[in-house]
Amino acid sequence: MTEIPYHRIAAQFYNRPLLLAPAAAETISAFLMSRVGAGPRSAAMNDDSGSSVELFRPTQTEAGAEVHRGRASRFYGQTALDDSGRPQPFRRTQDGVGIITLVGEFVNRGAWVGASSGLVSYEGFKVQMAAAARDPNTRAIILDIESPGGEAVGAFEAAAAVRDAAKLKTVVAVPNGMAASAAYAIASGASRIVVPPTGLAGSIGVVMMHLDFSKYLQEEGIKPTLIFAGAHKVDGNPYEALPDSVRAEWQQEVDDFYQQFVSTVAAGRSGLTEQRIRATEARVLKGEAAVAAGLADSVGTFEEVLADLSRGSSGRAPTSTTMKGQRMNTTTGAPAADVAGNDKPTTSAELRAAFPDLVTSIETASATAERSRILGIAALADAGNAALVAEMQADGKTSPEAAALRILNAQKEAKGQRLQAIVDVEQTTAAVKPSATTQLAAVVPPAADADGWKAEWAGSKALQAEFDSADAYAAYQGGVASGRIKRLERNTA
Repeated sequence: MTEIPYHRIAAQFYNRPLLLAPAAAETISAFLMSRVGAGPRSAAMNDDSGSSVELFRPTQTEAGAEVHRGRASRFYGQTALDDSGRPQPFRRTQDGVGIITLVGEFVNRGAWVGASSGLVSYEGFKVQMAAAARDPNTRAIILDIESPGGEAVGAFEAAAAVRDAAKLKTVVAVPNGMAASAAYAIASGASRIVVPPTGLAGSIGVVMMHLDFSKYLQEEGIKPTLIFAGAHKVDGNPYEALPDSVRAEWQQEVDDFYQQFVSTVAAGRSGLTEQRIRATEARVLKGEAAVAAGLADSVGTFEEVLADLSRGSSGRAPTSTTMKGQRMNTTTGAPAADVAGNDKPTTSAELRAAFPDLVTSIETASATAERSRILGIAALADAGNAALVAEMQADGKTSPEAAALRILNAQKEAKGQRLQAIVDVEQTTAAVKPSATTQLAAVVPPAADADGWKAEWAGSKALQAEFDSADAYAAYQGGVASGRIKRLERNTA
Protein backbone atom coordinates (compact mmCIF):
# COMPACT_ATOMS: atom_id res chain seq x y z
CA MET A 1 0.00 0.00 0.00
CA THR A 2 1.28 3.45 -0.88
CA GLU A 3 0.62 6.60 1.11
CA ILE A 4 -1.10 9.22 -1.05
CA PRO A 5 0.61 12.67 -0.80
CA TYR A 6 -2.57 14.73 -0.39
CA HIS A 7 -0.56 17.84 0.45
CA ARG A 8 1.07 17.71 -2.98
CA ILE A 9 -2.29 17.23 -4.67
CA ALA A 10 -3.65 20.21 -2.73
CA ALA A 11 -0.69 22.31 -3.87
CA GLN A 12 -1.67 21.56 -7.46
CA PHE A 13 -5.30 22.51 -6.80
CA TYR A 14 -5.39 25.64 -4.63
CA ASN A 15 -4.06 29.10 -5.62
CA ARG A 16 -3.58 27.94 -9.23
CA PRO A 17 -5.63 28.78 -12.33
CA LEU A 18 -7.72 25.73 -13.25
CA LEU A 19 -9.64 24.78 -16.36
CA LEU A 20 -12.08 22.65 -14.41
CA ALA A 21 -15.86 22.22 -14.35
CA PRO A 22 -17.36 23.82 -11.18
CA ALA A 23 -18.91 20.59 -9.88
CA ALA A 24 -15.59 18.79 -10.16
CA ALA A 25 -13.77 21.65 -8.41
CA GLU A 26 -16.21 21.52 -5.48
CA THR A 27 -15.91 17.74 -5.17
CA ILE A 28 -12.12 17.77 -5.23
CA SER A 29 -11.94 20.66 -2.76
CA ALA A 30 -14.27 18.95 -0.28
CA PHE A 31 -12.29 15.72 -0.52
CA LEU A 32 -8.91 17.39 -0.10
CA MET A 33 -10.07 19.46 2.86
CA SER A 34 -11.23 16.27 4.58
CA ARG A 35 -7.81 14.70 4.03
CA VAL A 36 -5.44 17.52 4.95
CA GLY A 37 -7.03 18.16 8.32
CA ALA A 38 -8.93 21.34 7.44
CA GLY A 39 -12.12 20.50 9.29
CA PRO A 40 -13.87 17.65 11.07
CA ARG A 41 -13.82 14.17 9.54
CA SER A 42 -16.89 12.00 9.47
CA ALA A 43 -16.90 8.32 10.38
CA ALA A 44 -17.05 7.50 6.70
CA MET A 45 -13.79 9.33 6.23
CA ASN A 46 -11.95 7.30 8.85
CA ASP A 47 -11.18 4.50 6.46
CA ASP A 48 -7.94 3.36 4.98
CA SER A 49 -8.09 6.07 2.31
CA GLY A 50 -4.42 6.83 2.80
CA SER A 51 -3.60 3.86 0.60
CA SER A 52 -4.55 2.92 -2.92
CA VAL A 53 -5.15 -0.23 -4.90
CA GLU A 54 -4.23 -0.62 -8.56
CA LEU A 55 -7.55 -1.39 -10.22
CA PHE A 56 -6.16 -2.13 -13.68
CA ARG A 57 -2.81 -3.79 -14.00
CA PRO A 58 -0.56 -2.86 -16.92
CA THR A 59 -0.92 -4.89 -20.09
CA GLN A 60 2.02 -7.13 -20.92
CA THR A 61 2.95 -7.79 -24.52
CA GLU A 62 4.33 -11.10 -25.71
CA ALA A 63 7.78 -9.58 -25.32
CA GLY A 64 7.03 -8.89 -21.66
CA ALA A 65 6.84 -5.09 -21.98
CA GLU A 66 4.30 -3.26 -19.81
CA VAL A 67 1.97 -0.76 -21.45
CA HIS A 68 0.24 1.78 -19.21
CA ARG A 69 -2.78 3.72 -20.40
CA GLY A 70 -6.38 4.60 -19.62
CA ARG A 71 -8.75 1.66 -20.01
CA ALA A 72 -12.17 3.14 -20.84
CA SER A 73 -11.88 1.80 -24.39
CA ARG A 74 -10.20 -1.50 -23.56
CA PHE A 75 -13.03 -3.20 -25.45
CA TYR A 76 -11.88 -1.68 -28.76
CA GLY A 77 -8.62 -2.24 -30.55
CA GLN A 78 -5.39 -3.80 -29.39
CA THR A 79 -2.06 -2.54 -28.17
CA ALA A 80 -0.47 -0.82 -31.16
CA LEU A 81 3.00 -2.00 -32.11
CA ASP A 82 5.55 -0.12 -34.17
CA ASP A 83 7.45 -1.66 -37.09
CA SER A 84 10.03 -3.13 -34.72
CA GLY A 85 7.37 -4.78 -32.57
CA ARG A 86 7.63 -2.37 -29.65
CA PRO A 87 4.36 -1.29 -27.98
CA GLN A 88 2.93 2.11 -28.84
CA PRO A 89 1.27 4.26 -26.13
CA PHE A 90 -2.23 3.89 -27.63
CA ARG A 91 -4.65 1.28 -28.93
CA ARG A 92 -5.40 0.64 -32.61
CA THR A 93 -8.09 -1.30 -34.42
CA GLN A 94 -7.42 -3.65 -37.32
CA ASP A 95 -8.81 -0.95 -39.62
CA GLY A 96 -6.09 1.49 -38.57
CA VAL A 97 -8.12 3.66 -36.19
CA GLY A 98 -6.06 4.78 -33.22
CA ILE A 99 -7.84 5.27 -29.88
CA ILE A 100 -6.52 7.57 -27.16
CA THR A 101 -8.59 7.52 -23.99
CA LEU A 102 -8.63 10.46 -21.57
CA VAL A 103 -10.46 9.69 -18.32
CA GLY A 104 -10.06 11.83 -15.21
CA GLU A 105 -8.61 15.21 -14.26
CA PHE A 106 -5.63 16.68 -16.10
CA VAL A 107 -2.28 17.53 -14.53
CA ASN A 108 0.68 19.01 -16.36
CA ARG A 109 3.32 16.44 -15.41
CA GLY A 110 2.95 12.81 -14.48
CA ALA A 111 4.32 10.67 -17.30
CA TRP A 112 1.94 7.72 -17.75
CA VAL A 113 -0.64 8.42 -15.07
CA GLY A 114 -3.99 7.45 -16.54
CA ALA A 115 -7.52 6.28 -15.86
CA SER A 116 -6.43 3.80 -13.20
CA SER A 117 -5.11 6.69 -11.07
CA GLY A 118 -7.91 9.13 -11.89
CA LEU A 119 -5.47 11.60 -13.45
CA VAL A 120 -4.40 12.34 -17.01
CA SER A 121 -0.99 13.84 -17.75
CA TYR A 122 -0.62 16.46 -20.47
CA GLU A 123 2.97 15.27 -20.71
CA GLY A 124 1.98 11.69 -21.48
CA PHE A 125 -0.93 12.71 -23.71
CA LYS A 126 1.32 14.75 -26.00
CA VAL A 127 3.59 11.74 -26.41
CA GLN A 128 0.54 9.60 -27.30
CA MET A 129 -0.67 12.13 -29.89
CA ALA A 130 2.75 12.44 -31.50
CA ALA A 131 3.14 8.65 -31.66
CA ALA A 132 -0.28 8.13 -33.25
CA ALA A 133 0.26 10.98 -35.73
CA ARG A 134 3.52 9.55 -37.07
CA ASP A 135 2.47 5.89 -36.96
CA PRO A 136 2.19 4.73 -40.62
CA ASN A 137 -0.41 2.09 -39.70
CA THR A 138 -2.80 4.57 -38.08
CA ARG A 139 -5.08 6.37 -40.55
CA ALA A 140 -7.32 8.23 -38.10
CA ILE A 141 -7.45 8.96 -34.37
CA ILE A 142 -10.34 9.02 -31.91
CA LEU A 143 -10.00 11.02 -28.69
CA ASP A 144 -12.27 9.20 -26.24
CA ILE A 145 -12.80 11.83 -23.53
CA GLU A 146 -14.43 11.63 -20.10
CA SER A 147 -12.97 14.55 -18.15
CA PRO A 148 -14.10 17.70 -16.29
CA GLY A 149 -10.76 19.40 -17.04
CA GLY A 150 -7.76 20.15 -14.88
CA GLU A 151 -4.72 22.38 -14.62
CA ALA A 152 -4.47 25.45 -16.82
CA VAL A 153 -0.71 25.07 -17.15
CA GLY A 154 -0.04 22.69 -20.03
CA ALA A 155 -3.59 22.60 -21.39
CA PHE A 156 -3.02 24.88 -24.38
CA GLU A 157 0.17 23.10 -25.38
CA ALA A 158 -1.76 19.82 -25.33
CA ALA A 159 -4.45 21.39 -27.55
CA ALA A 160 -1.73 22.52 -29.96
CA ALA A 161 -0.49 18.91 -30.14
CA VAL A 162 -3.98 17.86 -31.28
CA ARG A 163 -4.06 20.59 -33.95
CA ASP A 164 -0.66 19.45 -35.20
CA ALA A 165 -1.85 15.84 -35.46
CA ALA A 166 -5.03 16.97 -37.26
CA LYS A 167 -2.86 18.49 -40.00
CA LEU A 168 -1.70 14.96 -40.82
CA LYS A 169 -4.66 12.72 -40.07
CA THR A 170 -8.32 12.90 -39.22
CA VAL A 171 -8.74 13.39 -35.47
CA VAL A 172 -12.25 13.04 -34.06
CA ALA A 173 -12.91 14.06 -30.45
CA VAL A 174 -15.81 12.34 -28.69
CA PRO A 175 -16.98 13.79 -25.35
CA ASN A 176 -17.84 10.26 -24.26
CA GLY A 177 -19.59 11.51 -21.16
CA MET A 178 -17.91 14.90 -20.76
CA ALA A 179 -15.25 17.10 -22.31
CA ALA A 180 -15.30 20.20 -20.13
CA SER A 181 -12.87 23.06 -19.62
CA ALA A 182 -9.29 21.79 -20.23
CA ALA A 183 -10.72 18.64 -21.82
CA TYR A 184 -12.71 20.81 -24.24
CA ALA A 185 -9.59 22.87 -25.01
CA ILE A 186 -7.98 19.61 -26.14
CA ALA A 187 -11.06 18.49 -28.08
CA SER A 188 -11.23 21.85 -29.89
CA GLY A 189 -8.05 21.02 -31.79
CA ALA A 190 -9.59 17.96 -33.45
CA SER A 191 -10.71 17.80 -37.09
CA ARG A 192 -14.26 17.53 -35.77
CA ILE A 193 -16.13 16.96 -32.52
CA VAL A 194 -18.94 14.41 -32.30
CA VAL A 195 -20.92 14.60 -29.06
CA PRO A 196 -23.21 11.76 -27.87
CA PRO A 197 -26.87 12.68 -27.26
CA THR A 198 -26.21 12.88 -23.51
CA GLY A 199 -22.57 13.98 -23.80
CA LEU A 200 -21.47 17.28 -22.29
CA ALA A 201 -19.12 19.85 -23.80
CA GLY A 202 -18.00 23.37 -22.95
CA SER A 203 -17.15 25.11 -19.67
CA ILE A 204 -14.82 27.50 -21.49
CA GLY A 205 -13.69 29.41 -18.42
CA VAL A 206 -11.03 29.63 -15.71
CA VAL A 207 -11.34 29.30 -11.94
CA MET A 208 -8.92 29.82 -9.05
CA MET A 209 -9.64 28.99 -5.40
CA HIS A 210 -8.07 30.45 -2.27
CA LEU A 211 -8.63 28.99 1.21
CA ASP A 212 -8.71 31.26 4.26
CA PHE A 213 -8.15 29.17 7.41
CA SER A 214 -7.58 32.18 9.67
CA LYS A 215 -10.91 31.95 11.50
CA TYR A 216 -10.64 28.17 11.90
CA LEU A 217 -7.13 28.46 13.31
CA GLN A 218 -8.19 31.24 15.65
CA GLU A 219 -10.97 29.06 17.05
CA GLU A 220 -8.46 26.25 17.49
CA GLY A 221 -6.09 28.57 19.32
CA ILE A 222 -3.44 28.39 16.60
CA LYS A 223 -1.63 31.50 15.45
CA PRO A 224 0.75 30.95 12.49
CA THR A 225 3.78 33.17 12.08
CA LEU A 226 5.26 33.53 8.61
CA ILE A 227 8.92 34.53 8.40
CA PHE A 228 9.89 35.41 4.85
CA ALA A 229 11.95 37.57 2.54
CA GLY A 230 10.49 39.14 -0.59
CA ALA A 231 7.29 41.17 -0.42
CA HIS A 232 5.24 38.65 -2.42
CA LYS A 233 6.74 35.45 -1.05
CA VAL A 234 3.65 34.47 0.96
CA ASP A 235 0.97 35.99 -1.27
CA GLY A 236 -2.23 33.96 -1.00
CA ASN A 237 -1.22 31.94 2.04
CA PRO A 238 -4.17 30.15 3.69
CA TYR A 239 -3.54 31.61 7.17
CA GLU A 240 -4.98 35.06 6.48
CA ALA A 241 -7.64 36.73 4.39
CA LEU A 242 -6.69 37.40 0.76
CA PRO A 243 -5.49 41.04 0.39
CA ASP A 244 -7.21 43.12 -2.29
CA SER A 245 -3.92 43.73 -4.10
CA VAL A 246 -3.19 40.00 -4.38
CA ARG A 247 -6.76 39.30 -5.44
CA ALA A 248 -6.42 41.87 -8.24
CA GLU A 249 -3.18 40.28 -9.46
CA TRP A 250 -4.73 36.83 -9.42
CA GLN A 251 -7.81 38.09 -11.26
CA GLN A 252 -5.52 39.43 -13.98
CA GLU A 253 -3.81 36.03 -14.17
CA VAL A 254 -7.20 34.33 -14.53
CA ASP A 255 -8.20 36.82 -17.23
CA ASP A 256 -4.98 36.15 -19.14
CA PHE A 257 -5.56 32.38 -19.04
CA TYR A 258 -9.16 32.94 -20.13
CA GLN A 259 -8.00 34.89 -23.20
CA GLN A 260 -5.58 32.06 -24.02
CA PHE A 261 -8.43 29.57 -23.64
CA VAL A 262 -10.70 31.55 -25.96
CA SER A 263 -7.91 31.96 -28.53
CA THR A 264 -7.12 28.24 -28.37
CA VAL A 265 -10.72 27.24 -29.06
CA ALA A 266 -10.98 29.79 -31.89
CA ALA A 267 -7.80 28.41 -33.45
CA GLY A 268 -9.24 24.89 -33.53
CA ARG A 269 -12.89 25.70 -34.26
CA SER A 270 -12.84 27.77 -37.45
CA GLY A 271 -16.60 28.37 -37.29
CA LEU A 272 -16.47 29.93 -33.81
CA THR A 273 -15.52 33.56 -33.29
CA GLU A 274 -14.05 34.73 -30.00
CA GLN A 275 -17.26 36.68 -29.42
CA ARG A 276 -19.39 33.52 -29.73
CA ILE A 277 -17.02 31.59 -27.49
CA ARG A 278 -17.21 34.23 -24.75
CA ALA A 279 -20.98 34.33 -25.14
CA THR A 280 -21.19 30.75 -23.82
CA GLU A 281 -20.22 32.20 -20.40
CA ALA A 282 -18.49 28.91 -19.47
CA ARG A 283 -21.75 26.93 -19.77
CA VAL A 284 -21.64 23.16 -20.22
CA LEU A 285 -24.03 22.11 -23.01
CA LYS A 286 -25.46 18.69 -23.85
CA GLY A 287 -25.83 16.93 -27.20
CA GLU A 288 -27.83 18.98 -29.70
CA ALA A 289 -27.40 22.16 -27.63
CA ALA A 290 -23.62 21.82 -27.91
CA VAL A 291 -23.94 21.47 -31.70
CA ALA A 292 -26.26 24.49 -31.91
CA ALA A 293 -23.74 26.59 -29.98
CA GLY A 294 -20.93 25.55 -32.33
CA LEU A 295 -19.12 23.55 -29.65
CA ALA A 296 -19.56 20.32 -31.61
CA ASP A 297 -20.11 19.39 -35.24
CA SER A 298 -22.68 16.60 -34.91
CA VAL A 299 -24.40 14.22 -32.52
CA GLY A 300 -23.24 10.60 -32.47
CA THR A 301 -21.85 7.88 -30.26
CA PHE A 302 -18.31 6.60 -29.86
CA GLU A 303 -19.32 3.37 -31.61
CA GLU A 304 -20.78 5.28 -34.58
CA VAL A 305 -17.62 7.36 -34.96
CA LEU A 306 -15.46 4.22 -34.80
CA ALA A 307 -17.63 2.48 -37.41
CA ASP A 308 -17.54 5.51 -39.70
CA LEU A 309 -13.75 5.81 -39.55
CA SER A 310 -13.37 2.05 -39.99
CA ARG A 311 -15.51 2.10 -43.15
CA GLY A 312 -13.30 4.87 -44.48
CA SER A 313 -10.38 2.43 -44.52
CA SER A 314 -12.33 -0.07 -46.71
CA GLY A 315 -12.03 -2.71 -44.03
CA ARG A 316 -8.28 -3.10 -44.61
CA ALA A 317 -5.45 -2.04 -42.38
CA PRO A 318 -3.47 0.70 -44.10
CA THR A 319 0.11 -0.12 -44.96
CA SER A 320 1.53 3.32 -45.58
CA THR A 321 1.49 6.84 -44.20
CA THR A 322 -1.94 8.47 -44.36
CA MET A 323 -2.92 12.11 -44.36
CA LYS A 324 -6.36 13.13 -43.17
CA GLY A 325 -7.70 9.69 -44.05
CA GLN A 326 -6.27 9.58 -47.59
CA ARG A 327 -4.53 6.32 -48.50
CA MET A 328 -1.20 6.85 -50.24
CA ASN A 329 0.26 4.58 -52.93
CA THR A 330 3.13 2.62 -51.40
CA THR A 331 5.14 2.68 -54.62
CA THR A 332 4.86 6.23 -55.90
CA GLY A 333 3.75 8.13 -52.81
CA ALA A 334 0.87 9.57 -54.86
CA PRO A 335 -2.79 9.26 -53.86
CA ALA A 336 -4.07 5.76 -54.56
CA ALA A 337 -6.90 5.09 -57.01
CA ASP A 338 -10.55 5.21 -56.07
CA VAL A 339 -11.23 2.84 -53.18
CA ALA A 340 -14.05 1.26 -55.19
CA GLY A 341 -11.78 0.17 -58.04
CA ASN A 342 -8.75 1.02 -60.11
CA ASP A 343 -10.23 4.02 -61.94
CA LYS A 344 -9.11 7.44 -60.81
CA PRO A 345 -11.90 9.81 -59.73
CA THR A 346 -12.66 12.34 -62.48
CA THR A 347 -15.38 14.52 -60.94
CA SER A 348 -15.67 16.37 -57.64
CA ALA A 349 -18.42 13.98 -56.53
CA GLU A 350 -16.25 10.94 -57.29
CA LEU A 351 -13.31 12.54 -55.52
CA ARG A 352 -15.45 13.18 -52.44
CA ALA A 353 -16.75 9.61 -52.50
CA ALA A 354 -13.23 8.22 -52.84
CA PHE A 355 -11.50 10.46 -50.31
CA PRO A 356 -14.16 12.02 -48.04
CA ASP A 357 -11.77 12.88 -45.24
CA LEU A 358 -9.25 14.48 -47.59
CA VAL A 359 -11.92 16.60 -49.31
CA THR A 360 -13.34 17.69 -45.95
CA SER A 361 -9.83 18.55 -44.77
CA ILE A 362 -9.11 20.61 -47.87
CA GLU A 363 -12.43 22.43 -47.62
CA THR A 364 -11.90 23.16 -43.94
CA ALA A 365 -8.36 24.40 -44.53
CA SER A 366 -9.51 26.56 -47.44
CA ALA A 367 -12.35 28.06 -45.42
CA THR A 368 -10.01 28.79 -42.53
CA ALA A 369 -7.44 30.41 -44.83
CA GLU A 370 -10.10 32.53 -46.58
CA ARG A 371 -11.53 33.63 -43.22
CA SER A 372 -8.06 34.63 -42.03
CA ARG A 373 -7.47 36.52 -45.30
CA ILE A 374 -10.75 38.45 -45.06
CA LEU A 375 -10.29 39.29 -41.37
CA GLY A 376 -6.70 40.36 -42.02
CA ILE A 377 -7.82 42.82 -44.70
CA ALA A 378 -10.76 44.00 -42.56
CA ALA A 379 -8.32 45.00 -39.83
CA LEU A 380 -6.84 47.57 -42.25
CA ALA A 381 -10.17 49.32 -42.89
CA ASP A 382 -10.85 52.93 -41.91
CA ALA A 383 -13.26 55.66 -42.98
CA GLY A 384 -11.16 56.61 -45.99
CA ASN A 385 -10.60 53.24 -47.64
CA ALA A 386 -13.80 51.26 -47.05
CA ALA A 387 -14.53 50.81 -50.76
CA LEU A 388 -10.98 49.63 -51.54
CA VAL A 389 -11.02 47.19 -48.59
CA ALA A 390 -14.37 45.74 -49.70
CA GLU A 391 -13.02 45.27 -53.24
CA MET A 392 -9.93 43.38 -52.01
CA GLN A 393 -11.96 41.21 -49.62
CA ALA A 394 -14.24 40.16 -52.46
CA ASP A 395 -11.56 39.36 -55.03
CA GLY A 396 -10.59 36.10 -53.26
CA LYS A 397 -6.87 36.52 -53.87
CA THR A 398 -5.43 39.66 -52.25
CA SER A 399 -3.47 38.79 -49.13
CA PRO A 400 -3.49 41.06 -46.03
CA GLU A 401 0.14 41.98 -46.76
CA ALA A 402 -0.64 42.95 -50.37
CA ALA A 403 -3.75 44.83 -49.18
CA ALA A 404 -1.70 46.86 -46.72
CA LEU A 405 0.76 47.85 -49.47
CA ARG A 406 -2.03 48.80 -51.88
CA ILE A 407 -3.78 50.93 -49.22
CA LEU A 408 -0.50 52.66 -48.40
CA ASN A 409 0.12 53.49 -52.07
CA ALA A 410 -3.44 54.78 -52.46
CA GLN A 411 -3.00 57.02 -49.41
CA LYS A 412 0.28 58.38 -50.80
CA GLU A 413 -1.36 59.10 -54.17
CA ALA A 414 -4.33 60.88 -52.58
CA LYS A 415 -2.03 62.91 -50.37
CA GLY A 416 0.03 63.95 -53.40
CA GLN A 417 -3.09 65.02 -55.27
CA ARG A 418 -4.25 67.15 -52.35
CA LEU A 419 -0.85 68.83 -52.04
CA GLN A 420 -0.74 69.58 -55.78
CA ALA A 421 -4.22 71.11 -55.64
CA ILE A 422 -3.12 73.40 -52.82
CA VAL A 423 0.01 74.43 -54.74
CA ASP A 424 -2.04 75.15 -57.85
CA VAL A 425 -4.47 77.35 -55.95
CA GLU A 426 -1.66 79.23 -54.19
CA GLN A 427 0.13 79.86 -57.48
CA THR A 428 -3.05 81.08 -59.13
CA THR A 429 -3.90 83.31 -56.19
CA ALA A 430 -0.40 84.83 -56.16
CA ALA A 431 -0.82 85.95 -59.78
CA VAL A 432 -4.02 87.92 -59.07
CA LYS A 433 -3.99 91.71 -59.05
CA PRO A 434 -7.25 92.82 -57.41
CA SER A 435 -7.27 96.24 -59.07
CA ALA A 436 -7.42 94.88 -62.60
CA THR A 437 -10.16 92.37 -61.86
CA THR A 438 -12.13 95.06 -60.05
CA GLN A 439 -11.89 97.29 -63.13
CA LEU A 440 -12.82 94.37 -65.43
CA ALA A 441 -15.95 93.64 -63.40
CA ALA A 442 -17.20 97.13 -64.17
CA VAL A 443 -16.85 96.89 -67.94
CA VAL A 444 -17.01 93.14 -68.93
CA PRO A 445 -20.04 90.93 -68.24
CA PRO A 446 -18.98 87.91 -66.15
CA ALA A 447 -18.47 84.58 -67.96
CA ALA A 448 -19.88 81.30 -66.60
CA ASP A 449 -17.36 78.64 -67.67
CA ALA A 450 -13.74 78.01 -68.59
CA ASP A 451 -14.21 78.77 -72.29
CA GLY A 452 -15.87 82.08 -71.48
CA TRP A 453 -13.11 83.03 -69.05
CA LYS A 454 -10.46 82.23 -71.62
CA ALA A 455 -12.32 84.38 -74.14
CA GLU A 456 -12.37 87.23 -71.61
CA TRP A 457 -8.60 86.94 -71.18
CA ALA A 458 -8.06 86.91 -74.94
CA GLY A 459 -10.07 90.11 -75.38
CA SER A 460 -8.58 92.08 -72.49
CA LYS A 461 -5.08 93.63 -72.45
CA ALA A 462 -5.52 94.32 -68.75
CA LEU A 463 -6.16 90.65 -68.02
CA GLN A 464 -3.25 89.58 -70.22
CA ALA A 465 -1.01 91.90 -68.20
CA GLU A 466 -2.36 90.51 -64.96
CA PHE A 467 -2.43 86.75 -65.82
CA ASP A 468 0.30 84.89 -67.66
CA SER A 469 -2.12 82.72 -69.64
CA ALA A 470 -5.79 82.05 -70.37
CA ASP A 471 -5.54 78.84 -68.33
CA ALA A 472 -4.26 80.75 -65.29
CA TYR A 473 -7.14 83.22 -65.56
CA ALA A 474 -9.69 80.39 -65.98
CA ALA A 475 -8.24 78.60 -62.93
CA TYR A 476 -8.55 81.78 -60.90
CA GLN A 477 -12.15 82.35 -61.89
CA GLY A 478 -12.92 78.68 -61.16
CA GLY A 479 -11.51 79.11 -57.67
CA VAL A 480 -13.61 82.21 -57.11
CA ALA A 481 -16.73 80.41 -58.35
CA SER A 482 -16.14 77.45 -56.03
CA GLY A 483 -15.34 79.60 -53.03
CA ARG A 484 -11.73 78.44 -52.75
CA ILE A 485 -10.52 81.97 -53.61
CA LYS A 486 -11.92 85.11 -52.02
CA ARG A 487 -11.83 88.15 -54.34
CA LEU A 488 -10.78 91.38 -52.67
CA GLU A 489 -12.92 94.40 -53.52
CA ARG A 490 -11.59 97.91 -52.98
CA ASN A 491 -13.76 100.10 -50.83
CA THR A 492 -14.15 103.37 -52.77
CA ALA A 493 -16.59 105.00 -50.34
